[in-house]
This record gives sequence, C-alpha cells and structure tokens, in this order.
Amino acid sequence: MTTQLETITTDKAPAAIGTYSQAVRFGNQLFVSGQIPLDPTTGELQMNSIEDQIHQVFKNLQAIAQAANTHLGNTIKLGVFLTDLSHFATLNTIMAEYFTQPYPARAAVEVKGLPKGVTVEMDAIIGID
Repeated sequence: MTTQLETITTDKAPAAIGTYSQAVRFGNQLFVSGQIPLDPTTGELQMNSIEDQIHQVFKNLQAIAQAANTHLGNTIKLGVFLTDLSHFATLNTIMAEYFTQPYPARAAVEVKGLPKGVTVEMDAIIGID
C-alpha cells in the first residue's frame, strides 16, 4: 500500500514563503511547518507582547489543523522555538488554553534568531482521525 503526500493549505494561516508547504499530510499524520506570529488577515507580524505572539502562533497552527479536518487536541508533538527561555512559564500558561491532558510531547528550545526577528515559532505533528 502506497501512501501519498498531500499538501494542506489555508488562507486562514500565513502563506508559505519559500520552498515549503504550510503542512503536509502523510497517511493519518499532519506535519505542520513552523508558524510565526504573522496575522494572515493583515499580513502583519503580531509583535505587541509575547502573550499575543504565542496566541497568534497557536491560532495559525489551529487554522492549518482545521484545513486538514483535524484539531489541536490531536497534536502528537509540538516543537517550540523561543529567542528567550524566560518566556517558558508564559508559554505553559497559554498552552493550557489550547490543550488538555494528555498533552502532546514537546520540545522547547532557546534559539539565537527566528525568521523576521520574531521571538517564537512552533511546528507540530498532528494526528488525523
């Protein structure tokens, strides 16, 4: 049995800028590319507060999941990249607004820089029912 790659796109999340897809479905798994706090309706970066940035990233992930007929509750693995790990507690507080137990596996790492100078980026692997 051969499983095909399927590109998932939505205008409710920022368009891919470069040689990648917003997400790719392979079988019953959705691999979501890194999302930054870019508001897809305005095309502007959400740079007010770290809280606003984290919320925008989760909204982008949520929109892509919905485009693939799934939801964030099916997230298997979440990758979080922060330019300052002092925001770790804030991340946990906001993440609890989008996820319930069992929580996804997660890595949260501090990085020197992210695209467009943002302070947070996330990618995800999400199951599809």
